[in-house]
Amino acid sequence: MDRRTAVIAIGGNSLIRDRYHQTVRDQYVAAQETCQHIVTMVKDGWGIAITHGNGPQVGFILRRSELAAGELHEVPLDVCGADTQGAIGYELQQNLGNEFRRYGIDRDTVTLVCQTEVAADDPAFAKPSKPIGSFMDAEQADRRRAEGWDIIEDANRGWRRVVASPQPLRIVELPSVRRLLDAGTVVITVGGGGIPVVADESGNLRGVAAVIDKDLASALLASEIGAELFIISTAVEKVALEFGTPRQRWVDHLTLTQARHYLAEGRHFAAGSMAPKIQAVVSYLERGGQEALITDPGNLERALAGQTGTRITAD
Repeated sequence: MDRRTAVIAIGGNSLIRDRYHQTVRDQYVAAQETCQHIVTMVKDGWGIAITHGNGPQVGFILRRSELAAGELHEVPLDVCGADTQGAIGYELQQNLGNEFRRYGIDRDTVTLVCQTEVAADDPAFAKPSKPIGSFMDAEQADRRRAEGWDIIEDANRGWRRVVASPQPLRIVELPSVRRLLDAGTVVITVGGGGIPVVADESGNLRGVAAVIDKDLASALLASEIGAELFIISTAVEKVALEFGTPRQRWVDHLTLTQARHYLAEGRHFAAGSMAPKIQAVVSYLERGGQEALITDPGNLERALAGQTGTRITAD
């Protein structure tokens, strides 16, 4: 059966509403609400691949690891990524399965732990910039530097570890994703941008301490599977130009050329927030993608009907 295919990228923070709702149960409930909106697309016949962020969840694992360091081994960053892919995938997978049963939909859903290859000589490794983990005092920072960590002082609040954020080159499990989608399975994969790995001369892979931008990796996935639609589900209903200024204005539609222009101006989209999302959409469209949509989970159905959200299309 021929289906239109969409990649839906869910923000990791969308599973944690605020600091008062951070438990596993809270995240499960948030995932349930998100799945209730995604199931509408499945009912309409879409083939779906779901990706998700994992920043807060990785932070929780790292903090637990630090607190238990006197008794148990610490968890490497790449393994934290694998752990969160399984845990968040489980929450989404079970909730989707329950929604399918509720609506009498005969579709399977599966979580696929995914590796994303990056270049060992990516310039990002020479300038690590992504803060992870807890704040440290000067003594802890010195000890961690001696162990090989890159450490920066963060806004006079203490010291933090920083890691590279390299560009995603290849979704390692892409052939399996394609086969599952072809079989009609809803696939949850590329969690947190995928587990960052590098290849040696023989093609053998090993994990590295890095963080891949989830939206860039999701855009790569959308391009590689030929998805007709790339959806970024985030905290806002629409994209705003001149965000955070008195001249802020919401936009319904952008072309690829306009998105490139506004991104290059550097004053419209917040760094570390909307800017990487627009960059991901641009990369998807430049690779031949047709249409992208940015909105929040609660407005997904309305956005698909053209009633809200920001659409970004090829010229």
